[in-house]
Amino acid sequence: MLPAPNQPLRVEALPAPDLSPGGALLHVLYSEVCGTDVHLAHGKLAGVPYPIVPGHVSVGAIAALPKPLSDVNGEPFKEGDVVTFLDVHETCGSCHYCLVARQTTRCPSRKVYGITYGARDGLLGGWAEALWMKPGVKMIHLPKGLDPETYIGGGCGLVTALHAVDRAAITLGDTVVVLGAGPVGQSIAAFSALSGASEVIVVGAPADRLEFAKRMGATHTLDLALSAEERLAAVRALTRGRGADVVIEAAGAPEAVSQALEYVRDGGRVVVCGHYTDNGPVSLHPHWQINRKHVELRGCWGSDFSHFYRSAQIVARHQDRFPWREMVTRRYGLDQVNEALAAVERREVVKALIVPRA
Repeated sequence: MLPAPNQPLRVEALPAPDLSPGGALLHVLYSEVCGTDVHLAHGKLAGVPYPIVPGHVSVGAIAALPKPLSDVNGEPFKEGDVVTFLDVHETCGSCHYCLVARQTTRCPSRKVYGITYGARDGLLGGWAEALWMKPGVKMIHLPKGLDPETYIGGGCGLVTALHAVDRAAITLGDTVVVLGAGPVGQSIAAFSALSGASEVIVVGAPADRLEFAKRMGATHTLDLALSAEERLAAVRALTRGRGADVVIEAAGAPEAVSQALEYVRDGGRVVVCGHYTDNGPVSLHPHWQINRKHVELRGCWGSDFSHFYRSAQIVARHQDRFPWREMVTRRYGLDQVNEALAAVERREVVKALIVPRA
């Protein structure tokens, strides 16, 4: 439990939920630690009802199921099944954003496990031995042959990356620059390669993440140890002086957005997905960076069920080509969650897992 921003997490006992029809109880196998959790620990997300049980992407085994339930394909769930679930819940399906704009990530009723549910609401975060699936939560069976640790190795980065690549509208033969070599950037590299990009250039640090990016589809990497001018010159050299067709920002640094607009070619597309939280402003030059270049600039925030479902299918099909499982660097018990958060914040790991029942 995280009692408040900038306070150590502690292990506490919470009562088991009263399961109503349509709900379920999971025994947690794995729950990830990501950059959003670091922001959460520092109080950088608005509207978080501390104290909370963190952990928004998890895999578990069904321990109790009071009423028969089926997945989106009509396959029944049963006790013992290994499942995952869409952490976004309670989008209303009746507001302007849900029905007219078709942007469910902006639904004002939207809730997220491990982020916008408080500990007083129940077992609604994955850094726990058990998880309450509230009635209506969308669970899926892991596809046949997909190991739970491989799926959680991609974790929330999978759905964010797929949404970003959808927004980028990559076409066969495109050159794509990915800013950021964390879990989101790694999966963007893989999905860009699967989308038919001829060149995938990953910009980031440290060096071991860049080496891993080559295994995730990157054809070239550029270290942040290079100056901004050197990195821009390298991108221009790799693109015959034009710049990239598509640039996807997944770094979370404000200056990366301005750099993305420099890397993209005239008439190209930039997708910003690394700023799920408020990391501060940055100065842009509208004439030179956007208008004169005729650039498409697209935001990408959150995800919906389609990204969640499709990402699991894609990982199952392509897990032999891209080593999502090897993104898991270290595993931690519930009594080590503070160490896990610190390791992610210091970028000592690509992916840290909480294993509550180890």
